[in-house]
Amino acid sequence: MTQDYKNTINLPQTAFPMRGDLPKREPEWLATWERVGRYAQIQEKTAGRDKVFVLHDGPPYANGAIHLGHAVNKVLKDVVVKSKLMAGYRAPYVPGWDCHGLPIEIAIEKKFGKAGDKLDAAAFRQKCREYALAQIDLQRGDFKRLGVLGDWEKPYRTLDFTYEADMIRALARIVDNGHVVRGAKPVYWCFDCGSALAEAEIEYGEKTSPAVDVAYDAIYPKEIGAEFGVDVGDAIVAIPIWTTTPWTLPSSQAVSLGGEIEYSLVEGPARDGKRVLLVLASALAGKALARYGVEEVTELGRVQGAVLENKLLQHPFYDRKVPAILGDHVSAEDGTGAVHTAPDHGAEDFAVGLNYGIGTLNYVDGRGVYRSDVPLAGDVALAGQHIWKANDVIVDLLRPRGVLLAAAKLTHSYPNCWRHKTPVIYRATPQWFISMEEASLRRTALTSIKSVRWVPGWGEERIAGMIDGRPDWCISRQRTWGVPITLFIDKNTHEPHPDSVALMEKVARHVESEGIDAWFTLDARELLGDDADKYEKVTDVLDVWFDSGVSHHAVIGARPELQANGASEYKVMYLEGSDQHRGWFQSSLLTSAAIHGRAPYDHVLTHGFTVDAQGRKMSKSLGNGIEPQDIMKTLGADILRLWICSTDYRNEMSLSDEILKRVSDTYRRIRNTARFLLGNLDGFDPDKHLLATEACLDLDRWAVQQAADTQVAIVAAYERYDFPEIVQRVQNFCTNELGALYLDVTKDRLYTMPTDSKGRRSAQSAMYRIVEAMVRWIAPILSFTAEEIWQSLPGSRDESVLFNTFYEGLDVRQDGDQRGWWSNLIAIRDTASRVLESMRKAGQIGASLDATLTIHADKAVQSALAESAGELRFFFITSDVILAPVDGRPESAEKVETELGEVYVSASVNDDTKCVRCWHHRPDVGADPAHSELCGRCVENVAGQGEDRRWF
Repeated sequence: MTQDYKNTINLPQTAFPMRGDLPKREPEWLATWERVGRYAQIQEKTAGRDKVFVLHDGPPYANGAIHLGHAVNKVLKDVVVKSKLMAGYRAPYVPGWDCHGLPIEIAIEKKFGKAGDKLDAAAFRQKCREYALAQIDLQRGDFKRLGVLGDWEKPYRTLDFTYEADMIRALARIVDNGHVVRGAKPVYWCFDCGSALAEAEIEYGEKTSPAVDVAYDAIYPKEIGAEFGVDVGDAIVAIPIWTTTPWTLPSSQAVSLGGEIEYSLVEGPARDGKRVLLVLASALAGKALARYGVEEVTELGRVQGAVLENKLLQHPFYDRKVPAILGDHVSAEDGTGAVHTAPDHGAEDFAVGLNYGIGTLNYVDGRGVYRSDVPLAGDVALAGQHIWKANDVIVDLLRPRGVLLAAAKLTHSYPNCWRHKTPVIYRATPQWFISMEEASLRRTALTSIKSVRWVPGWGEERIAGMIDGRPDWCISRQRTWGVPITLFIDKNTHEPHPDSVALMEKVARHVESEGIDAWFTLDARELLGDDADKYEKVTDVLDVWFDSGVSHHAVIGARPELQANGASEYKVMYLEGSDQHRGWFQSSLLTSAAIHGRAPYDHVLTHGFTVDAQGRKMSKSLGNGIEPQDIMKTLGADILRLWICSTDYRNEMSLSDEILKRVSDTYRRIRNTARFLLGNLDGFDPDKHLLATEACLDLDRWAVQQAADTQVAIVAAYERYDFPEIVQRVQNFCTNELGALYLDVTKDRLYTMPTDSKGRRSAQSAMYRIVEAMVRWIAPILSFTAEEIWQSLPGSRDESVLFNTFYEGLDVRQDGDQRGWWSNLIAIRDTASRVLESMRKAGQIGASLDATLTIHADKAVQSALAESAGELRFFFITSDVILAPVDGRPESAEKVETELGEVYVSASVNDDTKCVRCWHHRPDVGADPAHSELCGRCVENVAGQGEDRRWF
């Protein structure tokens, strides 16, 4: 009579579900975190830690819903913070928002008009403030939904009165240290913004411009001819320039040459029947003459550019004498080797003009229109024309004068406003600057860069190159919504008040209680007394990059929880996209170097941008965008987080539906592994049942060792911020060491041995240690899933996995001989699996338990395996394993590459009766009349003391 042995089998049981159902469960976790104040709990639990790691948030701009780039950035930050918690640090995270600046101002202008139209300036600023706060609430909800933990109820916002006041205090420190200067220098100017722009607000796009060669005739041609040793007679001598900005020619005041460049005097195309001789860089003469229709180069002499210094030339259409001057910016790589010089419209032009006492003319207003004082060009009036339209007008007026040597259209890279995507110009206007040289700021910043850990390493060279070559930082803007430059300047000299630093502190106190409107309503007499009539307020506002750039002062320096407070180790990290080498990384570095003489950060991590599977930038027009909100609604935040961490963030990050499908498969593998481990811990109380590692079976010790090795690699990868390696390590561990071997082998022991037997408790002890470690490995990345696993673990424990550090219970240490033994045994198993799979495909067996495995080995191998021979069948999951000599092996036997010796594997069908309980085919099935369908060991496990295992 058949008996039912189901009740004698220990099948896995757990409340941890197979399906993640993340879109439903994650919001429940968020609600729990909100209710209990999870972030505050973490800070309280970790308050006593002696190491501090501050990831300082680079503030996203408070405008519009978050996109995939935001998600990448915030998740990477969250993973770093949580990994530092796991590594034993106190790791506070204060999120922030950038709230001033043009995009918000434009949004309000669209609704209410410019300040002064429907709203006065104060009311306009209030609308900007309300708009920014609404955007912050919108973005904050999505950031929380990503599983990002932080001080969301007390973020830093650059519109907060205290922050605005601290910005003024930071500026005062920079002024006091001698870095702030005022001058009419050329800066990037956007007509749409109506304001100066910083370097970081520039991006490049293609533009088609008129490219013209224009002759500047010599006032004294014989004088120039003499320098070449040539009697030019009555020939015209000219120095041609090449430019793609004809609109700048009205402001042309000199022609720059390279002092060490070699120039040739060559025959040019005749003009009105007169001979024309041209001065061209020798290396460029052939190309230039070809543009002018001259096929052969007839050279009359050569000189160094330095000998032509101060030779006078005629402006091409004004009655203006312009000198030939020398500049280091001139090259012989393209053009003519001569550069027309308009100090109003070029940084290099301005600099070389200063050397020669040549000032600016200020012919172009903030709208890009020529002012009324622009002289007539013959009978052509330029005043009132926009410069882009004037390009063609100027080309047309050059032609009849005979000075237009060539004209063509050129498509080239050109600076654009990053907000409006429209071309900008260099325009000299009175602005405030942080000088790179006045108080050695460039040298200080370059020195500071070397003390920082840059991830990836190329970030150091990139930012150093940018700092080395950057101009002075224009910090003033002509806008309404921003923090004012709170200086009083002399009405006559425009010099700042001698007590500016003290005055700025007084203003900061007003701003701290009333906001930035306090500056605009402040009566100067309150601070200056009788001197008030001599001074006027600066009405410019600070560049928005200054706002975020001083956050190290206004946030880290102001909030106690972000400071070292006597910690033995204290590190600050900045983490942003690669564009921030020219943005926030740089503005923060410069302000910190100007205030403190050092970098504001110890670590800087850079990530790339998101693209589709074809490497194209995601955009609505292409229809290839994937929104993080959609991913969270359909798949869950943990899937999005897993994709971010499995991708090489140092380069462009590709995403598509197919990629998300693969990531989901990886997630399922990790989740199902955790579920199997948890299921087999049913009935396990670690306080009662956890065996010391040395008391466990050899296979269990091996598994714990594999987990220990994996943890060492994962902890090191977290330290390197190598998140893709972590994902790969976890996935491989779940798939290979666990799924393909350990979990497969231990099923028999877990299911069939008595509940409280050593063999079963040994496996449970190993699985408990493994899942305790694994839940911590994944906690920074799969935060919601890790919390769910944590709650399903047996034993008393803290409320959250994030209150803990990496697991210290993986205390096994196998020596080299033990590791080698296992390595060779696993190699035999891999070969055996292939042999058995071939039999299954051939229809000889249904499962591996239907076979007997034979290991053909020499005496040394047989000796190494002899002690464990009685249990080898459990390791290979066959009904029997036979050790046999190498000689006499069948031809079908497969060779195994081992370090033990010569080994071959073969298999045959096992004809013994199948045990109904463990499914092994054994000769002793039915030996016990009371259990006629059981093998001997199952009888022992059901009715006796239980079998004894040592190895597997």
